[in-house]
Amino acid sequence: MFEKAKDMYKLQKQARKIKKELKNTHIEAEHEGVTVTINGEQEIIKIEISDEALKNKKKLEDSLLKATNKAIKKSQQIGAEMMKDVMGDLNIPGMG
Repeated sequence: MFEKAKDMYKLQKQARKIKKELKNTHIEAEHEGVTVTINGEQEIIKIEISDEALKNKKKLEDSLLKATNKAIKKSQQIGAEMMKDVMGDLNIPGMG
C-alpha cells in the first residue's frame, strides 16, 4: 500500500515537471506561407502570414487550418512521448 502511494506521488511530481516542460516547448508548423507556433499545452503562441499568403483569402483560411492542425498533432506526439517515458518508470501493475 505504501509503495503504491509512493509511486502515485512520484507520478504526480513527474507530471508537474512535464507540464512545465510542455509549457516551455514551442512547436512550429508551416503550410503555404502560414507558420503557426504553439506550446506543448497546445496554446497558440504566434501566427505568421507571408505577404504571398495574404493575396488569396480562401487559400489563407485553408493554410491556417492545416498549419494549426499540424502543430497540434506534433505537440500531441511530443506529449505522448514524454508521458510514455514517465509511465515506463513506474511499477504499477497493468500500466507501462
